[in-house]
Amino acid sequence: MKTRAVRMYGARDLRLEEFELPQIKEDEILVKVISDSICMSTYKLVEQGKKHKRAPQNIDTNPIIVGHEFAGVIVEVGDKWKDQFKPGQKFAQQPALNYKGSLASPGYSYEFFGGACTYCIIPQEVMELGCLLDYNGESFFEASLGEPMSCIIGGYHANYHTNKRNYNHAMGTKEGGNILIMGGCGPMGLGAVSYGIQFENKPKRIVVTEVSDEKIARAKEVISEESAKEKGVELIYVNTAKMADPIAELMEISEGHGYDDVFVYVPVRPVAEMGDKLLAFDGCMNFFAGPTDNQFKAEINLYNTHYTSTHILGTTGGNNDDLIEAIKLASEGAIEPAVMVTHVGGLNSVADATLNLPNIPGGKKLTYTQFDMPLTAIDDFAKLGETDPLFAKLAVSCKNHRGLWNAEAEKILFDHFGVEI
Repeated sequence: MKTRAVRMYGARDLRLEEFELPQIKEDEILVKVISDSICMSTYKLVEQGKKHKRAPQNIDTNPIIVGHEFAGVIVEVGDKWKDQFKPGQKFAQQPALNYKGSLASPGYSYEFFGGACTYCIIPQEVMELGCLLDYNGESFFEASLGEPMSCIIGGYHANYHTNKRNYNHAMGTKEGGNILIMGGCGPMGLGAVSYGIQFENKPKRIVVTEVSDEKIARAKEVISEESAKEKGVELIYVNTAKMADPIAELMEISEGHGYDDVFVYVPVRPVAEMGDKLLAFDGCMNFFAGPTDNQFKAEINLYNTHYTSTHILGTTGGNNDDLIEAIKLASEGAIEPAVMVTHVGGLNSVADATLNLPNIPGGKKLTYTQFDMPLTAIDDFAKLGETDPLFAKLAVSCKNHRGLWNAEAEKILFDHFGVEI
């Protein structure tokens, strides 16, 4: 079977090509990819090429398919898995495999397994690890966004707090505490807010920092303070660039307590150091943002670590349970992964969007791989709709959903381009 795919041959060398997939083996599964959202981690991979720890050294002759936030439909099942999977079944997948100590992962390491394509082959280790998941949700994009949401959920679960009476760690963010999400009005930060206001260890307060009024304005539109209050959480957005003394003012917002859980969502040294200074007694700081510089450093207060039990960790990726939780919550409407998405495009837009990702404003770039379409901002739908009936329909649909991408808009695209599920 032929597939069209975006393949990486080296640093900043992405090519959209058509080629023949091999016949699947008895322990493999052939799938049709429908949606794939673009991750900043893929940009970092493309910048580093062979230097990236997950990239094979022979990509110049055996290129890999990029993209790891994808979902679709099963086409053909090898004999080994026919009792578990069937053609026509919708799937989501967990790319963090960690198979027998290997760093190999879809979108980074495999010649025939990645998301930026029309069809790909899922190798046996994915099924062996339980990382190919049945998906029954209404939209494919929410399954694609299940992967970044699972990373967010994993961060919430990985935080911990200590008990001075013994050595037990209470896992998760502190119930009834203060959460600080620094650099939190980007796509992942908004996902963290969406999850935080309904997490079982519900905080008293979530404070979200940003340095852009424009980003804060959009954040308030998609997750308002009023909607958080209805769920029992005080939500506060602040622009620290406009504060004379950000540390003092953020401490005042916490009523002098400090922050029990701090999430750093941007790899900026002063932000990480500010987060450390704002930790409460037994506070946990999660350095969530992955830097491209492998020598990235920041100063921490070890006096506080010793005397007030502050502690720091970092998380990357989620596990199967996190992905299952993400998909379940999205299908129930408890979280809204759509708050991340600001642009939508087709397979032909993937290479340029990935190569220029830091320079494209907005949040998540969602792509549909079964057709070609320019990467387009949701905010531009109405203007384009003045001359293009497709964008006119998409504009109305998104307007009816608070400006967010949605299942109805997805179906409009499928109908327009003749995508068969």
